[in-house]
Amino acid sequence: MPGGPLGAFAQTRWHATDALVDMAVQTPAPRIAILDSEPQKVRFDIEKSALVIIDMQNDFCTKGGWVDHIGGDYSADRAPIAPLQRLLPLARESGVPVIWVNWGNRPDLANMPPNQLHLYKPKGTGIGLGEALPEHGARVLEKDSWAAAVVDELEIAPQDIRVDKYRISGFWDTPLDSILRNLGARTLFFAGVNTDQCVMNTLTDANFLGYGCVMLTDCCATSSPAFCTEASIWNVKKCYGFVADSLQFADALKGAAR
Repeated sequence: MPGGPLGAFAQTRWHATDALVDMAVQTPAPRIAILDSEPQKVRFDIEKSALVIIDMQNDFCTKGGWVDHIGGDYSADRAPIAPLQRLLPLARESGVPVIWVNWGNRPDLANMPPNQLHLYKPKGTGIGLGEALPEHGARVLEKDSWAAAVVDELEIAPQDIRVDKYRISGFWDTPLDSILRNLGARTLFFAGVNTDQCVMNTLTDANFLGYGCVMLTDCCATSSPAFCTEASIWNVKKCYGFVADSLQFADALKGAAR
C-alpha cells in the first residue's frame, strides 16, 4: 500500500495515503496468559500489557546516594534487583514493553513547588532536590546526574521506554498515560521503589485511569517499616488491583499461547 504509517506503535497506528486515512488499526492477535495472582487469578493479553519500573535509581538504591546520605537503609531498596535481572529478559522476549519511570528533575527546578522541595528538605537545611551530594557532587535526582541514573545492575535495553517524573506519582505532569494509551496497554505490572510511596501512588493513579494493575511483590521494596509494605499489599488487593510475584508472572508469560 502506498503512503505511510502514522504512529510509533503497531497497536494504535494509522496508515495514510493521498486519498485515504486508514484508522482501522490492524492490532496484533491476542496472546492470552493466566496469572496466578491474588485475590483472584487474572487473564490478560500480553499484547496489551506493560511492565512499569519505578525509581530503581542510585539516589535510592546505592551507597553514596541520597538515602544513604541521610542515614536511610538503601540496601533494603536493592531487593528488586535480582528478581528484575531474571524477569527483564523474559518480559522483553515475550514482547512486554518495559517502561522505566524515574525521578529526573529539571536543573532549574522550575516545575517543583515548595511542598515537593520540603519532602527532601523538611527542616530547610541539609541537601535537598538538585543539590550536590558531598561524596561525589552528583545532584539529588537531577536528570542525567549519577544520582538519578538507574543502578548499574539493571540494563536499560534500546527498545525500553524512559519517562521522567517529578512527583511521587509517575502520572502527574508526565507523558506516561499518553505513552501507555499509544501502546494500547490495558494491564500494567508494577515494580520498583518505594513500595508504599512512588510505586503505590503510581499504581493507584493507574487504577483511577482505568488500567488493570498488578503489583509484583518481590520486584518492589521500601526502606519504610514492614507494616508499610503489608498495608500497601493489603490495599492493592482490596481496592486497586492484584498482587503476584515475578515467578508467577514469568510462568504466565511462558504458558501463554504463541
